[in-house]
This record gives sequence, C-alpha cells and structure tokens, in this order.
Amino acid sequence: MQFAQLRRRKVLWLLAGVSAWPLAARAQPSERMRRIGALLSFAENDKIGQSWLSAFRQGLEALGWNEARNLQIVHRYTAGDPERMQRFALELAKLRPDVILVAGTGVVGVARHLLISIPVVFVQVRDPVGTGFIASLAHPGGNMTGFTSFEYSFGGKWLELIGEMRPSLARVAVLEHADNSNRRGWRATGPGVEQV
Repeated sequence: MQFAQLRRRKVLWLLAGVSAWPLAARAQPSERMRRIGALLSFAENDKIGQSWLSAFRQGLEALGWNEARNLQIVHRYTAGDPERMQRFALELAKLRPDVILVAGTGVVGVARHLLISIPVVFVQVRDPVGTGFIASLAHPGGNMTGFTSFEYSFGGKWLELIGEMRPSLARVAVLEHADNSNRRGWRATGPGVEQV
C-alpha cells in the first residue's frame, strides 16, 4: 500500500510538470532560460521529497526542458514551518518565475495570497475547492490550478461499498482532527449519516 502511494505521488509530480509548463510543446534550445519556483512542504534532506523532485525533473526533461540548457528551478524548502512558507513565497515572488510549483495544503494556504500575479500549480492538496484555493476542479479560475490527492465524492461510494460488504452494519465512524485543513471537504450525507 505504501509503495503504491509513493508511486502515485511520483506520477502526480510528473503530471504537474507536464501541465504546469504550457510552453513545453514548443521548447527550443534557443529559447530564453525559463524559471520555475518550487515552494515545498518538506525539508531539503527529505529522501521521499527529493525522489518526487527527481521524477518532476525527469518529466520536464522528457519534454525538452533541461536545467543545464533552458530551465532553472529555484527551490525553497519549508519543512512545514508557516513562517518559512510565507518568507519563501515572498522570495520566490520577487524572483518573478514563469510558474511556481507549490506542494502541500498548508503551503498553498499560506502562499496563495502572496502569489496572486504568478501562475501557480499545486500538488499534494486534498481539497482545493473546499479550502477555497480554486472555484472548481473543472474550472479553477484565478492563477491557480493543480492536482488533488483525494476526491470527496468517493466518500459516499466507500460507505456504499462497506454496506455491501457487511449489510448488517448499522454505523460507521470516521475520526479526524478538527483542525486538519485536509478534512474540510469531507461531508458524508445520506440516511442515517450524522456529523458529530
């Protein structure tokens, strides 16, 4: 299970690189140097985080973008610290990158008000609509787009599946921390569903 989650995360990073870079289709060695800002939720020495960045670079390389030739990636590692998130978001905004890749719900929440004039692609965000980052998945609006790691409509399907597996089941509990920003979109509804 954990290996599948890691592989999925690598794919999401790769997809972010593909969709975040609309110029990829016309990349030419003679084009000017492009700059991506990367505002990341993990620490610089985080091995899993570095493997995601490696997959991101490989995806860009496959599209003709190379750090030695036509691309610069400027990294800022926040290690989950809100003060660093804000400071680094401002630093990256001053560098005026072509696009900023933002990883993590907390980082997006802190950075979104500081990056309003720069295209932003987010990854590792559980509920971008519920948190107010975008208007909808189909039409994000504004300067932000990205990938969500969770589709809340699946919640009802999970409950249906549990009911089919165990028809005599009368009650299911979901425990989450009330302050967790990732839980905002989860609102199961239906007969017998209670929100406590």
